[in-house]
Amino acid sequence: MSVSLAARPSLSLLYRSITPKSLYRHSTIAVSTSAISHNLPFSQTRRSSIMTHPAPQRGFEKFRTAIHEFDKVVSTTTKLLRFAHVLRIPIYITTQTRAKLGETVSELQPFLTTENDNKPHPLVAADLDKTLFGMYTPSLASLFSSSPSIIPTHIALVGIESHICVTQTCLALLKKHPETKIYVIADGVSSCNKEEIPVALARLRQEGVTVTTSEGWMYECMGDAGIPEFREVVRIVKETGEGTREALRALGPLGAKI
Repeated sequence: MSVSLAARPSLSLLYRSITPKSLYRHSTIAVSTSAISHNLPFSQTRRSSIMTHPAPQRGFEKFRTAIHEFDKVVSTTTKLLRFAHVLRIPIYITTQTRAKLGETVSELQPFLTTENDNKPHPLVAADLDKTLFGMYTPSLASLFSSSPSIIPTHIALVGIESHICVTQTCLALLKKHPETKIYVIADGVSSCNKEEIPVALARLRQEGVTVTTSEGWMYECMGDAGIPEFREVVRIVKETGEGTREALRALGPLGAKI
């Protein structure tokens, strides 16, 4: 599961302005997952044939028990998707071999599809299935090449697994778009073996990635309590407060290690 430009779950928010009131208006959220899976297509139409067949539940359900604190990753991703909806931030999605590993988990679907006809939500800018571990697929690269104006200056990632898809997504973005600032959300990434998480995040810090928290990123993205959406964001923060504390207790210390 993930929201970002990464391959399994990973959350990515892209924004291009430094001024507080306009920062979020040029942001993008990308969701990448294997179990919560999704890939970044360049349109809201699902392009891969494997997307047309519902995947057996065993695909993503086994991630619930395999991934360390999987439910906390889902909780943080849900909060950031709600945030994206309030601020109208575009969402990019990737899935990892969806036919085998399954669709994005059900908890995230309400934020990725329309309520009445179950079509991709207007905020979903791309939804691709992939075999690459990183979210920076040829399709995404082609999309950015065709429309340079949409290349984000900032990206925030959440998802699984920290040391594989999230890491490879970050490394690819650093190489291809060195001027883009990349954030990894510490309370929104995990791996099967929890020991992999601090090692991966320490490596990414050394590479120049900013490791922060979901709430820290949200407030940095807004930048100003004077924006019209501030009250709605505060409501989300309050409603998800206990989940945020649980995610930070479970994943935050791992993000701070090494």
